[in-house]
Amino acid sequence: MLKIENLHAEIDGKEILKGLSLEVNAGEVHAIMGPNGAGKSTLAYVLGGRPGYDVTQGSVTFDGKDLMDMEPHERAAAGMFLGFQYPVEIPGVSNVQFLREALNSQRRERGEEPLSGGEFLKLAKEKAGLLKLDMEMLKRNVNVGFSGGEKKRNEMVQMGILDPAFAVLDETDSGLDIDALKVVGEGINAIMRQPEKAALLITHYQRLLDYVQPDFVHILSAGRIVKTGGADLAKKLEADGYDEVMAA
Repeated sequence: MLKIENLHAEIDGKEILKGLSLEVNAGEVHAIMGPNGAGKSTLAYVLGGRPGYDVTQGSVTFDGKDLMDMEPHERAAAGMFLGFQYPVEIPGVSNVQFLREALNSQRRERGEEPLSGGEFLKLAKEKAGLLKLDMEMLKRNVNVGFSGGEKKRNEMVQMGILDPAFAVLDETDSGLDIDALKVVGEGINAIMRQPEKAALLITHYQRLLDYVQPDFVHILSAGRIVKTGGADLAKKLEADGYDEVMAA
């Protein structure tokens, strides 16, 4: 589904990714862990198409298409979703308005009919219930006045509504308490643990992986993947730290 080969990327002339290669197949969940400054968020932004992150070498294909030739909205319509470490606030725009327009914009891009107001509200209610988010929250401005946990749950509701084929989740566990972590983890499983879908989880900690068990765990260091293993690799990192595990 996603194939990254020898990816080099820089921001403001400084190279961050230095030959990263990774392949994620449908039905798989991969986790990327690594020390601060390793390039984890840079990878997420490059995949999402954030301006200012320049690819200087290598390739990324998504469902056989050149991802780097696609604009961010085209990537989204093709089935890619990027979850942010710090979801942004959008004053003056309600969640319902934002999410309905986002979904219908993607549907139009794919040549599909937009959902009516009633159809959308039914879908939104279903996905909000999955993440235990009160529908009243969806009537409020996007993330304005939300706690950290509410912002992350709101973002997972967005993911459920958009129903992507591939999700890149950048430190989704950041700022979550124990209860919110469980709800978000279960939401990720319900939405993305499907044979035709795949996900890339970027995280510092094992705790999210207790709920969303990865098929593969990769250690990213100095812009490259230096070690790959199964779910036990994350537990070893939690116990022993990066230096000891990478030296083994």
